[in-house]
Amino acid sequence: MVYAVDREHDELVQVVIDQAQQRWPDNKAEEVARFLHIYYEDASPDDLTQRDPNDLYGAALSHWQLAQKRRPGMPLIQVYNPSPERHGWESTHTIAQVVTDDMPFLVDSLSLAVNRLGLTLHLVIHPVLRAERDGSGRLQHLEALDPDASDVTGAEAFMHFEVDHQSGTEALNALREELERVLRAVRRAVEDWRPMKDRMRRCITNLKRTPPPENDDELSEVCAFLDWLTDDHFTYLGYRKYDLREERGQLQLRSHPETGLGILRDAPDSHSTSFATLPPEVRRKAQDPCPLVITKSNSRSLVHRPGYMDYIGIKRYDRNGKVIGEHRFLGLYTSAAYNRNPRTIPLLRRRIHRVIDRSRLHPRSHAGKALVNIMETYPRDELFQIDTERLYRTVLGILHLQERQRVRLFVRHDDYQRFISCLVYAPRERYNTEIREQMQAILQEELGGSRSEFTVQLSESVLARIHFIIRLDQPGIPEYDIAALERRLAATMRSWQDDLHDALVEHFGEERGNALHNRYGHAFSAAYREDVSARTAVLDVGRMERLDAGGLAMSLYRSLESPPDELRLKLLKLGEPIVLSDALPVLEHMGVEVLDERPYEIAPSGRPIGWMHDFGLRYPGAEDLNLDAVRDPFQEAFIRIWQGEIEDDGFNRLILAARLKPREVVILRAYCKYLRQAGTPFSQRYIEDTLSNNAEISRLLVRLFRARFHPRHNDPRREARVVAEIETALRDVASLDEDRILRRYLAAIQATRRTSYYLGESDGAPVEAIAFKLSPEHIPAVPRPHPWAEIYVYSPRVEGVHLRGGPVARGGLRWSDRREDFRTEILGLMKAQTVKNAVIVPVGAKGGFVVKRSLEDREAMAQEVRSCYQGFIRALLDVTDNMVEGRTEPPPEVVRHDEDDPYLVVAADKGTATFSDLANSIAEAYNFWLGDAFASGGAHGYDHKKMGITARGAWEAVKRHFRELGRDIQNEPFTAAGIGDMSGDVFGNGMLLSRHTRLVAAFDHRHIFIDPDPDAEQGYAERERLFRLPRSSWADYDKSLISEGGGIWPRTAKSITLTPQVREVLAIDAQQLTPAELIRAILAAPLDLLWNGGIGTYVKASSENHGDVGDRSTEDTRIDASELRVRVFGEGGNLGITQRGRIEFARRGGRINTDAIDNSGGVDCSDHEVNIKILLKEVVDAGDLTVKHRNQLLEDMTESVAELVLADNYAQTGALSLAEAAAPQLLNEQVHFIRRLERDGRLSRRLEALPDEEELAERAAAGQGLTRPETAVLLAYGKIVAQEALARSDLPEAPWLQDVLHAYFPAPIRERWGERISNHRLRREIITTQVANLLINRLGPTFFFRLGEKASAPPDAVARAAYAAMEIFSLGGLWHAVCGLDNRVAASHQTTMLHAAQALHERATLWLLRNLGARLDIGETVQRIQPLVAPLQPQLVDLLPAQDRDDLAVQTAALEAGGVPAELARQAGTLEALYPALDLVKVAQETDCDLDRVARLYFGLAQQLGLDWLRRAITEFSPADAWQERLRLGLEEDYYQQLRELTRDLVRDSDPDQAPEECLSQFLSDYGTAVDRVEQILSELRSVGHVELPMLAVTTQELKNLAQAGATGP
Repeated sequence: MVYAVDREHDELVQVVIDQAQQRWPDNKAEEVARFLHIYYEDASPDDLTQRDPNDLYGAALSHWQLAQKRRPGMPLIQVYNPSPERHGWESTHTIAQVVTDDMPFLVDSLSLAVNRLGLTLHLVIHPVLRAERDGSGRLQHLEALDPDASDVTGAEAFMHFEVDHQSGTEALNALREELERVLRAVRRAVEDWRPMKDRMRRCITNLKRTPPPENDDELSEVCAFLDWLTDDHFTYLGYRKYDLREERGQLQLRSHPETGLGILRDAPDSHSTSFATLPPEVRRKAQDPCPLVITKSNSRSLVHRPGYMDYIGIKRYDRNGKVIGEHRFLGLYTSAAYNRNPRTIPLLRRRIHRVIDRSRLHPRSHAGKALVNIMETYPRDELFQIDTERLYRTVLGILHLQERQRVRLFVRHDDYQRFISCLVYAPRERYNTEIREQMQAILQEELGGSRSEFTVQLSESVLARIHFIIRLDQPGIPEYDIAALERRLAATMRSWQDDLHDALVEHFGEERGNALHNRYGHAFSAAYREDVSARTAVLDVGRMERLDAGGLAMSLYRSLESPPDELRLKLLKLGEPIVLSDALPVLEHMGVEVLDERPYEIAPSGRPIGWMHDFGLRYPGAEDLNLDAVRDPFQEAFIRIWQGEIEDDGFNRLILAARLKPREVVILRAYCKYLRQAGTPFSQRYIEDTLSNNAEISRLLVRLFRARFHPRHNDPRREARVVAEIETALRDVASLDEDRILRRYLAAIQATRRTSYYLGESDGAPVEAIAFKLSPEHIPAVPRPHPWAEIYVYSPRVEGVHLRGGPVARGGLRWSDRREDFRTEILGLMKAQTVKNAVIVPVGAKGGFVVKRSLEDREAMAQEVRSCYQGFIRALLDVTDNMVEGRTEPPPEVVRHDEDDPYLVVAADKGTATFSDLANSIAEAYNFWLGDAFASGGAHGYDHKKMGITARGAWEAVKRHFRELGRDIQNEPFTAAGIGDMSGDVFGNGMLLSRHTRLVAAFDHRHIFIDPDPDAEQGYAERERLFRLPRSSWADYDKSLISEGGGIWPRTAKSITLTPQVREVLAIDAQQLTPAELIRAILAAPLDLLWNGGIGTYVKASSENHGDVGDRSTEDTRIDASELRVRVFGEGGNLGITQRGRIEFARRGGRINTDAIDNSGGVDCSDHEVNIKILLKEVVDAGDLTVKHRNQLLEDMTESVAELVLADNYAQTGALSLAEAAAPQLLNEQVHFIRRLERDGRLSRRLEALPDEEELAERAAAGQGLTRPETAVLLAYGKIVAQEALARSDLPEAPWLQDVLHAYFPAPIRERWGERISNHRLRREIITTQVANLLINRLGPTFFFRLGEKASAPPDAVARAAYAAMEIFSLGGLWHAVCGLDNRVAASHQTTMLHAAQALHERATLWLLRNLGARLDIGETVQRIQPLVAPLQPQLVDLLPAQDRDDLAVQTAALEAGGVPAELARQAGTLEALYPALDLVKVAQETDCDLDRVARLYFGLAQQLGLDWLRRAITEFSPADAWQERLRLGLEEDYYQQLRELTRDLVRDSDPDQAPEECLSQFLSDYGTAVDRVEQILSELRSVGHVELPMLAVTTQELKNLAQAGATGP
């Protein structure tokens, strides 16, 4: 049968042969091919098939070339490292090739030579060929050697060896020389084999001829043994003849010249050195008559086998029987000598019979058979060398063992004292290599040996036999105690497991100890047993038993042998071993240097495999450590670090350096993390070093923390003492940087108001996420703005901050990806949230957390985020007060250093959109007073996406922009581009708010959508479908509905070819664009609306670079605001355009607000939800409403809440429009307001992108004011400042404002629980917010500031007066009537009417402040004045001067012509006539005169004196700066005041029955001089082309003089 491997071998060889036939000429090709065939014919197929044919060809041809010329008897050897260039082939190994005469032992001997050099043989090829050579040795012909031929003439051995690669000439030469040496030895042994055998026969003959003085039986047995040797039982390697002489009193063996044969052929003629080294008494044994010496040579064989050569010495005698020398034969017993039964071998047979006879055991008895078996299996070399007496004692000793499992040692000394033979019997089941090595080492140590060899016999016997030969350094008999030696050997066989069993029983008791031994008896590795005593292992067993999966057990200890600065640490773990690279950093961070590691596997039966790692550690202060004191903290720290409960960093050095507990170290680590977030310039590594270098101060800082916050041990006096100690210790800190770090730690601890650090500590379950409530303004270098309160949360898994702008604050909690500076991110967002929250009750707040573990699995990471969010929420609640039955209840185990603070509300944000229910479930578990109002939204809150509230709020802004451009986008088509897709809340809802939206283009992070000529109705329907399709994208859009040329492209596309239709609608010329370029083209398209409903900043100012924007993800798609060509930018999403970009767009005529204005609907809705839930929780708690019905009520009120929210959006954008319409006129007071905010540290122009003084001056000169985005900033700041001031006053307690509180809530709440609204927990805050919003939305961002300046009145007084004025003149109704005209009249007409209402409102407010004081009662004032004012308007119009009447008539007619209803046009157009109304009422009430008479006298007096011109001149004067405006306002006020006083005097002094005209004539007559003076000045002023303020001031002064004259009488 031909096997596949053989076929593969033959095919490979044929490939090699084919190469030769192709490369060699015909006359050589056949010869080379024949050689190759012979060469590889018997080579192992496995060896050849792994090699390249080219290399096989090269190897064989190299050998063939080597053999080309050789003389008989001369071997050829080449040793080389083949390379393709030099040799034509290559190998990874070193090659040795030999050609020599064929002879026995060649391959074995040369292989031994390679091994003797420590090299590994990788391949041996050794064909034998018949070679024909000419006289010069040149090769003529090669052929295969016929194995059956008797004539082997010309047989040559070709030997190819591949060994480990050797580099360098020296190594290659050493190999060559060794091969040459062995070849010489083999040749000599083979050549002299027959002469040596003949010499042996002559020796036998001579021995018989000249016998020794012994009996014939002994001699005949010796001769028989020698004949037996000659009969192919001995391989002769060397012979030499020696003479025994006495020279200078010493016996010497001297060789006979020319007698050496074989390997002794070339030995120098001299005395035997081996004999000379023997002790004298041993040398004298050479004279013993015994004819035969059988022993071992001192030299190993170079030929055939590697063992020590056998030494056969045959003594020579003279005629008198005296020993005169010896014949020495060296060689090796053949295998037959070892395999024959010793009872058939001469000498041995007699020795065995004598032992049997002496034992007196019957040969057929069990013992007799056992004895015979012992000798038959006795080490054969020993049988040859041992004498009968020693053999008898030894075999009887072996026999007496009787299969007992014990250790016995039998020792035999070499007769020449060169070695000792040790026969050891030991229990087979326990014998292993390790024990053999131990025994070998013991024997060498006890007997003084330097070398040894062994053989082992393992049979069916329960005992193993190990035969050791111990070579002595010097001949002799060492002193030793054989019994003690045997005990030492026996100890090696006493298993470590035996010791473990005893120790376990001793430690755990018999029952438990036996059970544990069954489990752990064979659990420990050999290395462990070698290094660890059984008694110590008992402790490790206990630790293993206490381990669970993933757990660690430890032992920090000091070895007795260790230097003072060294410790050792055991780590035990189930499962996989600890990776050194994982453990090393942990230990180094704990301040120790790892010197070594010893890992041990522990494999108990029936339990998981475990590992023990024993680390050697160096710690500089180890000698001073109280190991018992630091052991538990050190071990606890390592375990908790390993389990992820403590961070692995340099703070852990403090466990040893400062003797702190692991959790105490967490305090210092947490403050470091906070300070790093709060702007400290020092790295964590430097802070770690600082605390470690100042370990005592570190301990004091922890003591300070404990004295300040421990629930049971806080003590202000102790706290003060510790602070003093720290201050004293800081004086010794040399480094300025370290001093700064430590002082910041001190400040941070003192600035901490609360902490949850001790929560759960008394129960042994301290919280993982620790909260620190801080007042950051007390910590040096913390960047502004400083939040009102800050909570920093720290744990190994999560870190975060929650920043609040005030006690009642609200904002989202986001999952931040800015681990290094998340506080900076949150601080900026809190500031932005404060601006956005100006419309709602709470001030701005923001929170954010980072997840510190990054997991590859998406689901696992999502779960980690949820878990970290939960930990963050719990930590916030852990330091927050609760409200229980109307009382504030502090959190448990929290020491407070601040006032009550129960208001904590959160909201969804980036990465936490679906977490509201999660947060509320935690709040419920805490029984937090807000219930599910804690986090708005959720299962029983208002779903912003479902309501579309954010988009709807922003759409109010968009509608206003277009309305003011003269377009009604709800009823006429308009083009739009968008950022986002229909699956998103803001984008999706926004693109469904008008059925006339023609969406031309949109994009998100996945796709680009373009519909060049969209059908509005079809597009709406398809967008609606996508909005309702879960997880839809633009790819789901029905492409058949897209107009010609349009399409949908993935953003991953390399490029996009643009159709003519796309190029036309985008107004670009490019034929092809990348996706990023196409997005930029969409952003810059000349459309009506750009709707941002996505994520990212896509537009910046031309003056900004991309780095200023801070959003790298959109850099490739971002454009400058100067490139925008849309008319309106709707900001449904956040940060779609930078603030500077908004301003640039607005200054170029674009319509835009800010994102805080446009998308405030979300926060506004959530605010209403929270406050409604707070109220309804009380109703539920009182039992007046079930939770189920509450939830249903919330759902039923969804649209009512939306209407309240959208009203705020409408009002805020309206405020911006009114300010924009009067921007140039308002600039001076706005600048003044900005400066005030800057002076108070509230505002940074740079951060808010407000213009600097130079730019403001340029705008003023150009007649330009602030843009809408800039005004939006002032709108927010105006509200914030006003709200803060109003909240500090008693204004919220004003009864009249209860209607404001009630109006905040939907009608169902007002109707059913009106009385509870009045007692709402946040009633003051709600009133404050509503009042500030309404007044600023109607009267402008600077209203409170402006009125405060004019009247020197606080904001609460301004608010009282403003509300009273609004009610007195019924301005609320007018305002709503005007706003109700949206899209019915031009927006400019609405603006005109509202400006008129603003003017009257402000004038009336100022009048009330100046005349009724700051503490006016709103209700009383309204009830007293409003009835008198109501009927005045139509009457006053008739009393106005003709020019004024005509002007008002023109205004009214213009309004009516613009579509304003006649009555509303008349009402709004004649508001100016009401300016004097309050003066008239005041005069009427002071004089108790009819209001109609007072009015007629008032206007008549003004007309008679010509004062109307003066009023117009003052009113219409354009001031150049704020100072002129203040003067103008003063003159205007003086004008009305003097006119009022003149009227009052006129009424008082006139006859009530006298007609008003007569009264006026009488007055003018009585005060003619003063009147003339006024008229003269007015006449002069009329003649002046340009009236200046000083002129008006002089005139007003004359009017004042007239009034004073009237007051004193004529």
